[in-house]
Amino acid sequence: MRIHIGTDHAGLEFSTQLQHHLAEAGHEVIDHGPVEYDPLDDYPAFCIRAADAVVRDQAAGIEALGVVFGGSGNGEQIAANKVEGIRAALVWNLATAELAREHNDANVIAIGARQHTFEEAASFIDRFIETPFSHDERHVRRIHQIAVYETHGTLAPDPRAH
Repeated sequence: MRIHIGTDHAGLEFSTQLQHHLAEAGHEVIDHGPVEYDPLDDYPAFCIRAADAVVRDQAAGIEALGVVFGGSGNGEQIAANKVEGIRAALVWNLATAELAREHNDANVIAIGARQHTFEEAASFIDRFIETPFSHDERHVRRIHQIAVYETHGTLAPDPRAH
């Protein structure tokens, strides 16, 4: 599988370890993060480039997922979710990693590199990659509703509206 990763200075050391970990597991890793440590760099462009690459690959029929990370993972998740077609999930344990894929068909995982050991974070990423989407009708329906809003700005009718 192709894995696109993006981070800022807060995750640079983590990124290097992660690239080796994922390559050893047989994945093709594409790094969209910084090439050198700069404590003043900004995560949005790195994370958006990684997310955009995931969407392009998936549209081309290439099996791809993304991993974005920084100090907390929050801003990185927000940035990735600005890319149409991305469902980025902030993950902090094995259960959230699994449910992000199984229920939400998330295609990007966000992790706080300063919140976890490398071993913990790598286990979350591995679980995320290995977990398939359930294709359960209710999950497909909900993901479709999000996609419709994302592309057309429309929602299901409000049951409280008269």
